[in-house]
Amino acid sequence: MARKVFFSFHYDRDVRRVVQVRNSWVVRRSGEAQPFYDKAEFEKVKGRIGGIENWIEEQLKGTSVTVLLFGAETYKRPWVQHEIKRSHELCKGILAIDIRSVRDPQLGVDHRGKNPLDYWAVQQSGRRVPLSDLYRSYDWVHDDGYNKMPNWIEAAAKAAGR
Repeated sequence: MARKVFFSFHYDRDVRRVVQVRNSWVVRRSGEAQPFYDKAEFEKVKGRIGGIENWIEEQLKGTSVTVLLFGAETYKRPWVQHEIKRSHELCKGILAIDIRSVRDPQLGVDHRGKNPLDYWAVQQSGRRVPLSDLYRSYDWVHDDGYNKMPNWIEAAAKAAGR
């Protein structure tokens, strides 16, 4: 089943890595991978002043999974933090993918960043549980994201009951 997916990431630092990941299924022969649809139009939002929160809400509508593509500095981006919070509140499937090893054509690979899911927690049975304990995280290169991301997305959606 094809899923509508929202991609959350640090635009300025990671966009060239993100484009490679987002378009990874496009270059395959028909039927080799399950397609996923990215509802976000991140290229347009960058130029907007104000209204980002409303734009995020609109982009999350109709999606079943939020894919957090994180690099070296993603964890400290306020809008990424907001997207994680809202995705959890809306009971979206969430998964995090470390993209630091994806080769940026201009900058090469990056240094390891912190998983943004480590910075959010919820109360469960009277204890604080980080979101990184509730949602799966992967490394794009080492975990073979090129071949496995559609499965990761489907698993995240099913885990969220979608």
